[in-house]
Amino acid sequence: MQIIVAGPGQEAGRGTGTVAVPVLDLAWEVPRWPVPEERRTVTVLFADIVGSTALVDRLDPEDVRRLQRAYFDTVSGVLVRWRGVVEKYIGDAVMALFGARESDGFDAYRAVRAGLEIQRALDRRPLADAPALRVRVGVATGEAVVDLAAARDGGHGAASGAVITLAARLQEYAPPGGVALCTATHRATRGLIDQRRVPPVAVAGKALPLDVWHADGVRDPAPVRHPGPFVGRRRDLASARELLLRAVRERRPRWVSLVGPAGSGRSRLLHELRRAVATVDGTPVRWCVALCPPAPEPALAPVADQVRAFAGLRATDGPPVVRRRLTAALADAVPAARRTEAVYALEGLLDRPDTSTAALRGAAVWQEVLLAVAARQPVVVAVDDLDRAAGEVGRFLRGLFEAATARAVPLAVVALHAPQWTGTLPGPGSRGCRLPLRPLRAVETGRLLRHRLAYAGQPLTLVDALLPLVAGNPGRVAAYVDALVDGASPLAAVTSPGGGSLPGGVAGPVRLPVPEAVRRTVDAGLDRLDGVQRAVLMVTATVGAPVAAATVDHLLGWTPGRAAPELRALVTGGLLRIGPAGGHTLVDPVVRQITYQRLTRAARAAFAARLADAPAPRVATPVREPRSPHLLPSRLATRAPVATTDDRRPTALPPSALAPVAAVPALVPVPTPAPASATAPPLVPVPTPAPASATAPPLAALPVPAPAAVVPVTVPALAGPAGAPALAVAVAGRAPVAGQAERSTPNESPGAAPAAGRAWTSGGRGRRRYVVPGPVPLRPAAA
Repeated sequence: MQIIVAGPGQEAGRGTGTVAVPVLDLAWEVPRWPVPEERRTVTVLFADIVGSTALVDRLDPEDVRRLQRAYFDTVSGVLVRWRGVVEKYIGDAVMALFGARESDGFDAYRAVRAGLEIQRALDRRPLADAPALRVRVGVATGEAVVDLAAARDGGHGAASGAVITLAARLQEYAPPGGVALCTATHRATRGLIDQRRVPPVAVAGKALPLDVWHADGVRDPAPVRHPGPFVGRRRDLASARELLLRAVRERRPRWVSLVGPAGSGRSRLLHELRRAVATVDGTPVRWCVALCPPAPEPALAPVADQVRAFAGLRATDGPPVVRRRLTAALADAVPAARRTEAVYALEGLLDRPDTSTAALRGAAVWQEVLLAVAARQPVVVAVDDLDRAAGEVGRFLRGLFEAATARAVPLAVVALHAPQWTGTLPGPGSRGCRLPLRPLRAVETGRLLRHRLAYAGQPLTLVDALLPLVAGNPGRVAAYVDALVDGASPLAAVTSPGGGSLPGGVAGPVRLPVPEAVRRTVDAGLDRLDGVQRAVLMVTATVGAPVAAATVDHLLGWTPGRAAPELRALVTGGLLRIGPAGGHTLVDPVVRQITYQRLTRAARAAFAARLADAPAPRVATPVREPRSPHLLPSRLATRAPVATTDDRRPTALPPSALAPVAAVPALVPVPTPAPASATAPPLVPVPTPAPASATAPPLAALPVPAPAAVVPVTVPALAGPAGAPALAVAVAGRAPVAGQAERSTPNESPGAAPAAGRAWTSGGRGRRRYVVPGPVPLRPAAA
């Protein structure tokens, strides 16, 4: 077989026995995708017509053409609405990708919703001169290599992997008009889609039978259970509670936003807030809570859920039950003359909560009902995951808030959303408050981990391994513990997909596998970045050690200086941090692991080759803060001189800064009785007369010696550890001051020699830290 290596923009000859191996070009001429291919977790939908061969044999070719066009138009319209990408048409089969280019963490959910809607759309759309079509749909989730530029409608060959074949096999075992799911899709949509397990099926090429689930419909959003103690959010709870109490007592509506990333505990905080503000001064508070599904379909569904909760309705109730319960619920809120009209308007909202005229009219009536209830008792309207909702929900809440402000009724709006939500707080800043939910502290995270592990029957020794991985996120705590319960081995060494292992390792050579829920969340966060910033993160994850901007430019083939603004943006976004030496590293080890695993083997090899040829970056030596800011540490080392200012940006020390020091003669040790714990002769003997009491007497003025000589300084003893006499020296040419002395810290050996490679800090507001390049004697005090 002949192997031809084809470079970028070249095509290999297409002869018999010829294989073209493309060469990765990281400086690809598409500015959005510097790394053109990624290993991604995608969901594949495969739909095929039942009995298409017999149907085509009975029809005229022109009728077949017309039938296929109607069928493909219907299917592609549904896929586009659910943000799927049609990868190819194979005869009368359709293959689509979800999450190929951008992921929101709910790709599997959108794919299943699209499969269910395809079935309904074909049932509702009769095709002229043709029998009703029945379609089988298979949905599989797994890893694939994706060509990011080709991941668009009609981009043939955009993805490659076993997940594509799995989706095609699944649709063969789906019932006509049904949707079959694999295990990974089942786990990703559990709690969102009603599904039932069917007996495993034997698939050609698979060693074991394949577990299959059938999707039956969409599950109504239900409140999440919150087992375990409420940890680390009591201050946030007190702040939110105080804002709601003030809104009710002052009759001044407030908008309270609880802002935090996925898994930060927003829903748990809302649960505790409802318990804490159940009554105000003896008056019960009416809470109207709605949960937004992952996809805003239909637009006003959360508003309709509030109406159902208010009237005690279920989604399956028929029109007579709905009308009767709505009439009873509106008895005290709407006058009798307008009650029937209001009931019919709300029925229209419940029937189709979209953007139709009837639904918008029902939303306006519901707003008036809430204002009428607020005139009689306090009302709190809360919407969880508002960042998922359509724009109509945000406009409804803002209109309600402005109307309540104009009428001065005791009403509050509580919105829970992610930091990237683009909505704005209505009204003046004094009536809109944003409460960010910070990550839990280490001690709080450890407490939560111990409780969840003990509750799940897992060993508490896993706390130390999990603590750096969960990053203070309660959702990650639950995901890792659930993964352990589901059977993931906590002691198995995990290598990244593709055969590579993460350079530098994460938490040592043994790492816990990243749970699927955590991976989906991290993938969604990475995809909110553009391709350029994602490539910078990939380089940082590959290098492992702190990386300079010049190294990023070299590995990506960029012109010098292009990576610097991207690195600054990633530092501002909290994904990177700048070390003491000025290099950039990823903050979260889990993000680093997933980012590295997205690289193909070819990209990893290309990065490794370029890293070997990269020039040595001019990164300053890390500066370690001494425990005593006025004492020159005493460990010898050899490092380059570096100075850093308060912004922790290292700069090179000018030669003149150390030239005078080199001309000073070395200090000569003076024989003196060494303490029992001393390991080196002291530089300066300090007579220490025993004080009359535990309180040291005031220090006497210290004599200032001539610049050319080094003389011992005599001061009274300072209180310190037993056997550790005080030490008074002049540092960096600064004369001792009466009533002040330099002391060695407990971890420094008394009388040890000056250090190289250790830092000292000058006093004052504009302090600078210096690293001594070698054994440097102390400068005598200036006269």
